[in-house]
Amino acid sequence: MTAIELKKILIHRIAEIEDESFLNAIKTILDAKTQTQIINLTSDQKQEIAESKKQIENGLFIEQDELEKEFDKWLIAS
Repeated sequence: MTAIELKKILIHRIAEIEDESFLNAIKTILDAKTQTQIINLTSDQKQEIAESKKQIENGLFIEQDELEKEFDKWLIAS
């Protein structure tokens, strides 16, 4: 079966479906497959990413759970 034949069969079968939740599930699958978007970054954005990667390599970051603990302490203190 060729891709064109398969598409025709799927289109016909989908047209017969009345179950809205099932159709939404199909839409979610299709959206995930077709959302391959290319993002063009500026040179400044590329530089920021490179600097961030260097900071991570040098251990200059905080884990999410530690950040949340510090945030909770800050909330309690205020």
